Amino acid sequence: MQPYFFPYIGYYQLIDAVDRFIVYDEIKYTKKGWINRNRMLVNGRDVVFSLPLKHGADVLDICDRELAIEFDPDALLNKISGAYRRAPYFGEAFALVEEVVRWHDPNLFRFLHHSIVATCRHLGIATKITVSSEIAVDRSLTGQDRVLAMCGAIGANEYINPSGGVELYSRDDFRRRGIDLKFVRSMSFEYPQFGGAFVPSLSIVDVLMFNSLDAIRRCIQTNYELV
Repeated sequence: MQPYFFPYIGYYQLIDAVDRFIVYDEIKYTKKGWINRNRMLVNGRDVVFSLPLKHGADVLDICDRELAIEFDPDALLNKISGAYRRAPYFGEAFALVEEVVRWHDPNLFRFLHHSIVATCRHLGIATKITVSSEIAVDRSLTGQDRVLAMCGAIGANEYINPSGGVELYSRDDFRRRGIDLKFVRSMSFEYPQFGGAFVPSLSIVDVLMFNSLDAIRRCIQTNYELV
């Protein structure tokens, strides 16, 4: 999987569902995606927050991109604090957010990798997280071929992907390699958000602000199906 900045809860359901989670570092950075940005709740509506990046060529991989020199952790933290300071679990959630946002490494991949590891630790997810470049496969492979090669390299007999990837992979191709292909399909998880209409699919930050860790762990462990 690509790394993302404070992704939605389904990302952590996927991590928890597997024995080993592989996060890509040597993969092209895509503009206007969710690698370095996400959404939070501000006055009842979804608002994007992001990590500004240093200018770089479009061909650069995530591991070759850096945060902009003008990135101001305090400014981002103030935005998040302003949006959620009245939330019931603000204190413990903001401690994690502050740890992540103040991380000292300007490299985009390492910054995101730390955020994923730190959030998993906070959520009690013990899955082993491996960086893709640590797995010896042909670097010219892409898409399904690359996934199959990595599965073969680590001896996997099952591969689990988010349900959004159903059209990207062939069960027959995986079966021929002795690998069972499955997809995580998240179920709806609604909760009170300051009494307004529920705004879905926000960052895990929103989930942490409004729910106890026990409730979040139950959702991560049970509120999905494998198909």
